Formats: sequence, C-alpha cells, structure tokens
Amino acid sequence: MRIVSGIYRARRINPPLNLPVRPTTDMAKEALFNILNNQFDFFSASVLDLFSGTGNISYEFSSRECELVTSVDQNKSCIKFIQQTKEQLKMENLEVVQADCFGFVQSTWKKYDIIFADPPYDMPDYERLVNIIFEKQLLNPDGMLIVEHSKNTKLGHLPNYDNTRNYGSVHFSFFEAGE
Repeated sequence: MRIVSGIYRARRINPPLNLPVRPTTDMAKEALFNILNNQFDFFSASVLDLFSGTGNISYEFSSRECELVTSVDQNKSCIKFIQQTKEQLKMENLEVVQADCFGFVQSTWKKYDIIFADPPYDMPDYERLVNIIFEKQLLNPDGMLIVEHSKNTKLGHLPNYDNTRNYGSVHFSFFEAGE
C-alpha cells in the first residue's frame, strides 16, 4: 500500500497482515483522487473516513493537507495501526476515533466536505448508512459522499445519488449534498 500524492507521496505503508480489512486498490484510489482533485480545494476540506480499516484513504487526504481528516473504525487493531502511522508520519490534521460507524454518524454534530465510507462488502445496511448521513445533514453545501462497494450493491435509487464508477472489482457511488 502506498500514498499516491501529496506531502507523503510514494511513502509505503505496511499494515499488519492480521487486520480484518480489504484496502482500496492503488488503481481505484488514484482514479478516485483524480475525480476529487477537480472538485475540491483540499487545503480547506474537512473529511470523514468511515470504516477506515488500514487508514489508506485517510492518509491520502492527510497527505493532500486537508484541514481535518477524521478516521473512524471500531476495530481496536485497526485504530492502533492508524494511530501509530499518524504519529510516525506526524499527520497533525488526522483525528483517529474508535467507534461504531453507525453510532458515530448518529451522534456527531460536525459537518464535512467529503465523507468516504468503505464498509465490508457484505454489510446489509448500505442504504441505512447513506440515509442517516443525509437525514443528519452531515455534508456541507456542495459536499460529497462516496461509498465504496462491490458490483452486487446497487445504490442508484437513493436520494442525492449522482453516479457510480467502477475500477476492476471496486465500485464508488457518489452522492451530492447540493447547495
């Protein structure tokens, strides 16, 4: 796993093999950030990374010097690894939170410019997660929710849906907050 761009560009991250994760592929991550580069000024962006796993996506946003990146996962080993990587790379803009992601979005009062969610592909509650985020209005105006999922998950019928892009076995569905 490597950081694609930003101040930590080309830095290799080697998570422990025993983490219960499926990191986003470098190809898919690069494609995602090419899309986001054209839509957001990362320096002023606040980002929420749900189901962070290894922290792969959080590190990309942090490397691009986002104002604040909040990385949330409930797995203690994942959180420990993200915290260690944050300290090793001195990522001052990265906040690490151990919590159930549904509980976190239900209780947070913060708003974000970008919310990225990469739940387990077999999670049955994709729709519930998307609905909570929009019901709680967790996105700033013109904010974006990106949900990573497998080809078997269909989200196009949900409100605020914009499009889905696929990169091999990785699919990203994009939702827009509007103004």
